[in-house]
Amino acid sequence: MPENAPIRYVVDDGIATITIDRPERKNALSVEAMNGLTEAWARVEDDKAVRVVILTSADCGVFSAGLDLRQAAEIRARDGVDILTLMRDPMQTAMRNVTKPIIAAMTGSLMAGGMLLAIKSDLRVGLRGTRAGITEVKMGRGSPWAVPLLWMVPQPVLMELVLTGETVPIEQLASYGFLNYLEDTPDAVRARALQLARKIVEGAPLSVKAAKASVLAAMDLGLESGLIEAGRLHEEVYASHDAIEGPKAFAEKRKPNWQGR
Repeated sequence: MPENAPIRYVVDDGIATITIDRPERKNALSVEAMNGLTEAWARVEDDKAVRVVILTSADCGVFSAGLDLRQAAEIRARDGVDILTLMRDPMQTAMRNVTKPIIAAMTGSLMAGGMLLAIKSDLRVGLRGTRAGITEVKMGRGSPWAVPLLWMVPQPVLMELVLTGETVPIEQLASYGFLNYLEDTPDAVRARALQLARKIVEGAPLSVKAAKASVLAAMDLGLESGLIEAGRLHEEVYASHDAIEGPKAFAEKRKPNWQGR
């Protein structure tokens, strides 16, 4: 991606770090940023060297303020169209289809589209003292992407978020289990995300892939059908070379040599 692009993409030791880099606009999601994220998810999925993703943003006190409303107003006035029509994947549906785990390292407050990105991540690390919310009703926009949150927080909490548009302390969402960890500084948030990512990279690739897919399938299908689909997803795992290598390495007291096959 170009040096001045709103999305930065770096890969190191199997970990892709995707950074929203618009601190001057509170990391708001412009057309260019949203399309950059769409391109990044495709790169992640195509790159066999990538095992896990960290999604973060430039430090400015805000992980993402959501849609770039200033740009939206400019586009409406100039072209007479809604900003979403210029985005290839405005709801970031491709993000949920990424087969590799995504860790949101949220180094600031998040609202609207920032919550969208958090919800579609698999693990979340937040910053103490920040706030989060689904503010669309205050802006005349919509939040269809918030529905999966019903599987992550109590229903009355979700209703309050989407109906009032008010933000809440990140600690409150953490108390419901929406976050895996809370840290005291942005650097600590990134460090925790990196620690999680390295642990995931240590795991057997096929097992990690099937584990994520199984949980998402259960959310989509419900318990009975989800269990059946999880069994199907794990057939490749149990028949793999790595399924033999894991117990062998344990018995030989050495680190496994995963081959992803």
